[in-house]
Amino acid sequence: MIKSISLTRTSPNTRVSTQAGFTLIELVIVVVILGFLAATAIPKFVDLTEQAKQANIEGMAGGFATGVSLARSQWEAEARPKDTNDVNMVNYDGTVVYLTSEDRTTSPTISPGYIVGTNSSSGINSNKSMAIVDCISVWNSLLQQPPAIASSVTDINADSSYRYLANVSGGGSSTLCHYHLKETLARDSNGAYIAPSPLTGVGNSFTYQPANSSVIIYINDKQP
Repeated sequence: MIKSISLTRTSPNTRVSTQAGFTLIELVIVVVILGFLAATAIPKFVDLTEQAKQANIEGMAGGFATGVSLARSQWEAEARPKDTNDVNMVNYDGTVVYLTSEDRTTSPTISPGYIVGTNSSSGINSNKSMAIVDCISVWNSLLQQPPAIASSVTDINADSSYRYLANVSGGGSSTLCHYHLKETLARDSNGAYIAPSPLTGVGNSFTYQPANSSVIIYINDKQP
């Protein structure tokens, strides 16, 4: 028996596809690997984000405390200047700022030479406290290129350029300025920021007490 064999000549320009799709086993392996990476990498990323927020507030508090010390040092170096109303003051980096006056009759007592703002009538004593506007003027006077700071969460929710929130608490020599990092504040179901309460118990913040120049950092758990 004679068998006929037909030969098919393939053009040299013709390409024969040999590609094949993934098998089910290969797809399962890929999914498992991606799941493993997600389970290990995402928590690390979240942790780094929280560390960055903590480093942010610590850095700002450190720069703020340094500014407080520098303003007082300049005041001392210039022989404790006063304005015409006998209020302690100094021209700090081109801005006239006003400082505390010594008062040993208050509790806690007030040490002299610590910044209270740019308003000559601002200050602290047994009958006088600082307002939020004074805390903001302290912030803007001490820091080089200070981040935008708001006086209320209403302002923060209306303008995304604000990075920090200012508050004030206490009275007299116990007056405290509070500075919160916006990203660490709690939000409501609509994503709007909520005013921190208690002030030192929500988000990452630091306080400044003009009576004694104390700067204290508060780091709280991540808010929902």
